[in-house]
Amino acid sequence: MNVDHATAAIILAAGKGTRMNSDLPKVVHPVAGRPMVCWVVDACRDAGIGRIVVVVGYQASKVTEALQDHDNIEFVTQSEQLGTGHAARMAQPVLDQDSVREVVVLAGDGPLIRAGTLRTLIETHRREGAAATLATSRIPNPSGYGRVLRAPDGGFEAIVEEKDADATQLAINEINPSYYCFGRAELFRGLERLGNDNRQGEYYLTDVPAMLKRDGKVVRVVDAVPPEDVLSINTPEHLREVDQVLRRRLGVDS
Repeated sequence: MNVDHATAAIILAAGKGTRMNSDLPKVVHPVAGRPMVCWVVDACRDAGIGRIVVVVGYQASKVTEALQDHDNIEFVTQSEQLGTGHAARMAQPVLDQDSVREVVVLAGDGPLIRAGTLRTLIETHRREGAAATLATSRIPNPSGYGRVLRAPDGGFEAIVEEKDADATQLAINEINPSYYCFGRAELFRGLERLGNDNRQGEYYLTDVPAMLKRDGKVVRVVDAVPPEDVLSINTPEHLREVDQVLRRRLGVDS
C-alpha cells in the first residue's frame, strides 16, 4: 500500500460522551472487540493517509493506552471542551508545515467509516481543486445529525447543527457524518476565524466549509456514504447497534 505523506488526518477523540452512562472516554468503548477509535485509525491507515494526529482531552491516558499498539500516532491535547473547531485547531502546531497538503478531519466515535470512502473523498478534493470537500449521506431519520444545506444550483451552501436548525432545515435528510477533507492552509486559517455565536457557545468545525465558500473558495460535496456507515455512537444503545453492524460486516459472531 502506498503511503501518502502529503495527507494527514485529525481524529477528534477528546470528549467524555456524557450519554454513555460511563466514566470511560466514549472513544475507548469496545466495538467488535476493540476500542472504537482503533477502527477509525485503521481506516485512515488503509486509505494510505501518512500522518495521524489524535486530539485527546477527557482521560487522555486511556485514549493513548487504547492506541498503544498503533505506531506513529501523534497526540495533542484539548484541555477545554470548546467544540469541534477548537479541537481541530489543537493539531495546528504539529501540522503547520508545507509538506502537508490536505488534512482529513474525522470523529473518533464513527467506527463504521471505510477506507474506500476516505480515498474517494481525498481523490475528489484533489481533482476538483477544492479548499474543502465533505462526504454526506441521505438517511430516512436524520435526527441527531447536522443537516447539509444546498445552494439553488445544487452545490454546497452550509452545514447547520441540529440544535441550531429551524423546522425547514430539520426536515432535510442529507446529513453530515463528519468526514471532511480540507486544504491544510485553508483549514487552519478558517479555524482561526471561527466564532462561537450559537446555542452551544462552541466553535464549530462545521462552520468552516461555509466560511470558505463565502471567501470564493471551491467547496465540494461527495454523496458517497451508505446510510449504515454513518451511525455514530452517543448512547449505550447506539454502541450495541454499531457493534452488531460491524460484526456482520466482518463476518464474526456477536
